[in-house]
Amino acid sequence: MSGRARIAAAGAAPLWLAAAAAVAMLAAAAGAYELRLLAIAGCYALAVLGYQFIFGRVGALSLAQGAFFGLGAYASALLALKLGWDFARSFPAAIALAVALAAVVGATVLRLASHYFALATLAVAELMHILVIEWVSLTGGGNGLPNVPGFVLFGWAVPRGWPVTAFVWAFAALGIALAANYSRSLYADGARLLRAEPLAAAAAGIDAAGRRLAAFLLSAAFGAAGGALYVHTLGVVSPEAMQFDVMVLILCMAVIGGRNAVAGAIVGALLLVHLPEWFRALEGWRYLAYGAGLLLVIVAAPEGIAGAVEAPWRRRLGTPAAPSGRTPIPDAAVPAARAAPFAEDRAILAVQGLAIAFGGNRALAGVTLFVRPGEILGLIGPNGSGKTTLLNLLSGFHRPDAGRIFLDGRDATRDPAWRRARAGIARSFQHGALAGDLTALDNVALAACGIRARAADVFRLPGRDAKRRRARDAALSALAKAGAAGAAHTMGADLAPAERRRVELARALVAEPRVILLDEPAAGLSDAEKAALRSALREIAARGIAIVVVDHGMPFLIPLASRVVCLDAGRVIAAGAPAEVVADPEVRRAYLGAGAVL
Repeated sequence: MSGRARIAAAGAAPLWLAAAAAVAMLAAAAGAYELRLLAIAGCYALAVLGYQFIFGRVGALSLAQGAFFGLGAYASALLALKLGWDFARSFPAAIALAVALAAVVGATVLRLASHYFALATLAVAELMHILVIEWVSLTGGGNGLPNVPGFVLFGWAVPRGWPVTAFVWAFAALGIALAANYSRSLYADGARLLRAEPLAAAAAGIDAAGRRLAAFLLSAAFGAAGGALYVHTLGVVSPEAMQFDVMVLILCMAVIGGRNAVAGAIVGALLLVHLPEWFRALEGWRYLAYGAGLLLVIVAAPEGIAGAVEAPWRRRLGTPAAPSGRTPIPDAAVPAARAAPFAEDRAILAVQGLAIAFGGNRALAGVTLFVRPGEILGLIGPNGSGKTTLLNLLSGFHRPDAGRIFLDGRDATRDPAWRRARAGIARSFQHGALAGDLTALDNVALAACGIRARAADVFRLPGRDAKRRRARDAALSALAKAGAAGAAHTMGADLAPAERRRVELARALVAEPRVILLDEPAAGLSDAEKAALRSALREIAARGIAIVVVDHGMPFLIPLASRVVCLDAGRVIAAGAPAEVVADPEVRRAYLGAGAVL
């Protein structure tokens, strides 16, 4: 477990105790009605736990969680009433139905941008709501389905009152255990990076679509489980169970309790189920008081109650301070970059005739180039010449209109970014894509965890801790190789420009790449910092890793590069040794200027 995870766990400990004490106190002082409210809170807690997978962990605003809650309620009720199934059969069947529907919906809408995804899931929820109203012969229409039996397991009926409440919270406890286990898994580690920096996650080999789909399926399963428990607790289900009000309630529970904290789901559910009852004495003013209370919590605790509890513990425990400085490696310490002797005549990355246009504007036209193992290839050209677009094509963030991309002889033209990253292409970005609320070590380690995680890593199973430790060790090693070991415990938002570049380089190295693509790595650096970065890149190339560098700083790039390619208006106008390219008359006319002195 990372230092940040340990701090979060320590901070959540008092919250767990408070949540458990609240449940115990409410139950001890409860009559029949209060026990039912407590059971309902347990049902909603499951739905909120599920919602945290997609909304909290991945950061996708789904508006279908209320519909999955209602679907679980209707499915379990119908199976009990129409087929006579007991809860032991109707419960898993309702979950399976919700997961199947989520798989179909997710495969269709999860590729959409965030706001379009939210609208698409809202449309699905509204269609389901209309369906239960209009399909009167099956669902009872607006009257719903009365007389739903209680919890019956293999012929034994769970008695009303205390036993039902305990039964519901037993399932809630199971959900808590599963959600807490997931939050410590490699899959969740990768999801944190995906939520904070989607581009960096893809460049680290994290399959964003796969992670979002897994989170969406888990959210549907937990939502349907809560709905199934809900209908057998109340004994009736109506279209209100699928109204948008339910979705809003679940969303408020997640936000107020804490959308990233397992304990926050319990606190949010307990609070919002009981708040209307606590304000009932205010009669006509109770909704105003209710709304004011919610607004106060949201303003005072943007990260939810769980986040507010965790914050002082994080400050109290702290993180190790970063050393104040480092000694850069002088240029003379490392030989100039050259093609690795074991593969001088073999290209690790090659492109043929790449072309792409945006809105009718040609960005690249017939670009052909290659880079060998251990070689540093410099890309130069005026603004708008297509350099960053070329990196986006090489790394898989754009797909070319024409041309082919080969990685070690294999056609990778149609591979998405995450697949190319796993195949050995690493990438940095102009804007320094680091999560500001994570340490440098966590930024690199999460990329290592993400690229190593597979479907079996959705939950924290035996042996997975060793996998995480290996990823963390790899992150520390990558930071050291990039010259950023001293910044390991500095938050991403507090990193100096030079440190950000080195941490990005470390994140690229942790994937054990064969090719590294760097976009403006020396931007904003001092001369000394540029010299240190140049030395680090030479060391990396000496290990047989090919590097493609885009940079406008000729004093930085020309001594570094083995070869240089110059682009202008999307075309290659010169390629060869650095001295030859910068002396080319066409390069001077298009980019450097006739009187340029390097």
